[in-house]
Amino acid sequence: MKTYQTLLFDIDNTLLDFNAAEDLALQLLFDEQEIPLTSEIKAQYNKINQGLWKAFEEGKISRDEVVNTRFSILFKEYYGQEVDGVLLEEKYRSYLQEGHQLIDGAFDLIAALQNKYDLYIVTNGESETQYKRLRDSGLYPLFKDIFVSEDTGFQKPMKEYFDYVFARIPHFSAEKTLIIGDSLSADIKGGYLAGIDTCWINPGMKPNDTDIVSTYHIQKLEELYPILNVEKNTKTLSR
Repeated sequence: MKTYQTLLFDIDNTLLDFNAAEDLALQLLFDEQEIPLTSEIKAQYNKINQGLWKAFEEGKISRDEVVNTRFSILFKEYYGQEVDGVLLEEKYRSYLQEGHQLIDGAFDLIAALQNKYDLYIVTNGESETQYKRLRDSGLYPLFKDIFVSEDTGFQKPMKEYFDYVFARIPHFSAEKTLIIGDSLSADIKGGYLAGIDTCWINPGMKPNDTDIVSTYHIQKLEELYPILNVEKNTKTLSR
């Protein structure tokens, strides 16, 4: 079994349930606008949003372009309306940052790893939102540092992002580092390009139709215990 020293964790749909937070934020936003949030509208939003984030990961557009245009594009395409995308984003963001639902077993896992590994957060997103969600979840003090793309000037999977992170980790060793995340295109591809081992967490066991290959492939966080040679605490920890 390989021995690691540094563990890099993604946040969304890895440690925190972003889907649940997003669902609630969208519902509250549309309630405020007095517009029914149908499954069709949500599907259209997801298509637009995922396309914009993919372009961001590929370095084609900025983070600001992603968040400030997704709602204006949605309302233009679905309703034929011109809306203030920046204003709607601000409202949505205020709701989103309240969402800090933990993925099952996340807190216990991180608590078990805290004194055995150097733990860091690596995430694409908006700094204020990610920091607040981590604090509210109780995870924040368990990590040595947090690296949000907005603060670094780069994003996963860019090698420059990982260079920025690695330069700020004391006694960093690529051979002893593992990144854990749910995104093949951001976490796993980024880790591969940066020369570190990768662990793809894939709750839905989605097929991998890309040429991106992870070092480990798991369905649940609890599968990390044997990989990292850590005993699972049978008692649920308070937070």
